[in-house]
Amino acid sequence: MEIIKKLPTRIKNLWRRLPRWGRRMSRIVGAVFVLFSMLNLLFPLRVDIEYSPMLTDRHDKVLYGFLSYDDKWRLKLSESEISEELEKAILFKEDRYFYFHPGINPLAVGRAAFNNIVRQRRTSGASTISMQLARLLAPKKRTYRNKLVEMFRALQLELKYSKKEILCMYLNLVPYGGNIEGIKSASELYFQKSPHQLSLAEITTLVVIPNRPTSLSIAKGNGAIKMARNKWLRKFEAAALFPLSAISDAIGEEVVIGQRVIPRQSPHLARRLRNETPSMPIIKTSIDLEIQQQVQEIVKNHIQGIEITGIHNAAAIVIDNKTLDVLAYVGSQDFFDSRNAGQVDGVKAIRAPGSTLKPLLYAMAIDQGLITNQTVLLDVPMQYGTYEPENFDGSFQGKITASRALSQSLNVPAVRLLDQIGVANFLSKLTQAQFGQIKQDQEKLGLSVVLGGCGASLEELTRMYTAFANGGSLGKLNYRASSSKPGSTDIALISPAAAYLITETLTELSRPDLPIQWHNASNLPKVAWKTGTSYGRRDAWSIGYHPQYTIGVWAGNFDGSGVPDLYGAGTAAPLLFNIFNQLARPEGNKWFGFEEGQLAFREVCSESGLKPEKWCRNKVLDMALPGISPYQYCDHMRIIPILPDSSMAFCTDCMPDTGYVNVPFPNYPPELLRHYQKQNIAYSQPPQHNPDCERIFSEGGPIIISPQDGLEYLIMAEDTNAIMLSCQVGPEVHTVYWYINDRFVTSASPNESIFKQLPPGKVKISCSDDKGRNSHVSILIKNIN
Repeated sequence: MEIIKKLPTRIKNLWRRLPRWGRRMSRIVGAVFVLFSMLNLLFPLRVDIEYSPMLTDRHDKVLYGFLSYDDKWRLKLSESEISEELEKAILFKEDRYFYFHPGINPLAVGRAAFNNIVRQRRTSGASTISMQLARLLAPKKRTYRNKLVEMFRALQLELKYSKKEILCMYLNLVPYGGNIEGIKSASELYFQKSPHQLSLAEITTLVVIPNRPTSLSIAKGNGAIKMARNKWLRKFEAAALFPLSAISDAIGEEVVIGQRVIPRQSPHLARRLRNETPSMPIIKTSIDLEIQQQVQEIVKNHIQGIEITGIHNAAAIVIDNKTLDVLAYVGSQDFFDSRNAGQVDGVKAIRAPGSTLKPLLYAMAIDQGLITNQTVLLDVPMQYGTYEPENFDGSFQGKITASRALSQSLNVPAVRLLDQIGVANFLSKLTQAQFGQIKQDQEKLGLSVVLGGCGASLEELTRMYTAFANGGSLGKLNYRASSSKPGSTDIALISPAAAYLITETLTELSRPDLPIQWHNASNLPKVAWKTGTSYGRRDAWSIGYHPQYTIGVWAGNFDGSGVPDLYGAGTAAPLLFNIFNQLARPEGNKWFGFEEGQLAFREVCSESGLKPEKWCRNKVLDMALPGISPYQYCDHMRIIPILPDSSMAFCTDCMPDTGYVNVPFPNYPPELLRHYQKQNIAYSQPPQHNPDCERIFSEGGPIIISPQDGLEYLIMAEDTNAIMLSCQVGPEVHTVYWYINDRFVTSASPNESIFKQLPPGKVKISCSDDKGRNSHVSILIKNIN
């Protein structure tokens, strides 16, 4: 405390001991400090540099550049891009004492003032880099008053920013003629390189141009530029700034300089990301420039090869499965193809997805214990109210395994599975997978959704397929450069076991690049893939994956016009495999697998895909989910007592004590029998049942498939169209009888569809078979004007 009390006295004594000139100098410094502080408060420094928005790829290569709002090419240089050679060269030429002065170099100011007074003209400048930056930030006419303003602003810059930051801002604003500013813009436009990649000769070239951007314009040739460059290289040599060998090589290097264009790769993604963050000067994307260029070229060449068929547009996306980084994003075959709407972003566009959603449906059925790959499904005509799905080729295969039904992309088995799972459950899964348009339209969607009767984008579909490549886990795609951490997989879309089984199925498809290239097959990557074609042949899809990439492609016309030659397998799949074969290479025998306990091998009957019974002769190996997959025994055969001459069959009520044999007969579902009967397909059936049997059949009655119970039918008042009446029955039935509101209408054969006009209001429709069994449905008929 005593020391603090004595401090003012000691300061006064120290002040008295100072010589007179020292006290005057202190007063001046103090006054200058007070004046600067006041001016700094009254005229604060505002630095607001408007950069040209720039996107780089994951390796910092320029991907796309936009002009700044004042129409300048002013790409932002980061401090890490300032190489040691560049810093040495620019400081030697512009401000050798940059790191030793506070923004103003007093010696340079004094020298310049003396020379200007003595020679009565401006012979040398005294501007430091900080002062030059101040002038570049607020350009003004060169006067002594404005020079003082520059000095003041230079001090403000030094007070607010580090030396490295000031140097970086200066290099971002140095002029190169025309609308080019900043060394990064010049480096990219003149040499198509980042500044840290420049040679000493190229660095020196860019160092000398800013002082003479008009006389050293590239439009006037490179001769003057070379002379100016070599002049300064010799100065560097005299100052021993760089090794002699480096100087010698630089002097001998030819000046290859000419204004080019800023790269404009992945323009659709560039515009998308810029719109999301318009104020960000540098957006580092997840794109790999080399992959982007390869994919863009493949897509463009593919469309050029098929344009004659009337197909003008295509899009593609490539995703790294481990990180979920988007490595290539091709929104159209050519962004600048205005004749064919090239600026439309085909990756984001909502289109009809065709059959591309089927793998998710089958995976859900596996997880719910409805099927395994060897489960036998029915591919026969089915009607759901007024909706009657058909296969792509119009034919039906009868019985088919789930694996083959998916690999052949059959529509009818898929719709039957969806009916079992429930449309609401499937839509809920698609909503979980973040299909935006489907979520918006889910109240309007029905069974046709699995065949493409909805809206989805290439981005959404390809992202969904990454779940199959990542053991059922679905994460968010990365469009901006991410760390080395794996991508976020926060949605358990399906089980790892279901993902593996679907992958095995999708790998069995016949590839379009084989067998033409069969001799190169060992060098081609193994791929699981699926195609899709929308109604009216407006969209062709193909999406595939292997351990490294998931790739999706779309082809069609942005105006929505259909093309007869457009379909997934023939139009989109060749494009998909062109990309895979270009990007991916086999990685030994590496492929997807499953963990112990997720799947178990078992033998099943080939006729049903269920555990074999004693009459099952053909057995196949299947994989099942323990505790989940169906484990009931096969029932594709049933034992029926018949006479030895096969003339009559018996039931338990009329079976004689002796004189019969037990014979297994196929236990066909009614809908399969109906298909066989309609198509005149021969099938094995038991003999006629004992006509003397008085048993009343209580099971296996008619199943009315049209009309569908509980539906509302809207019919124009003047419309004469009738409602179709159709049913399914067992093989023992030969005649069915139809009733409307409990009044007999007609009799018909079991496989015959009849049409009847129905009265408005609630209508009861009944069907009886010749065994006395019956069933009925109720519908509502409404007339509309």
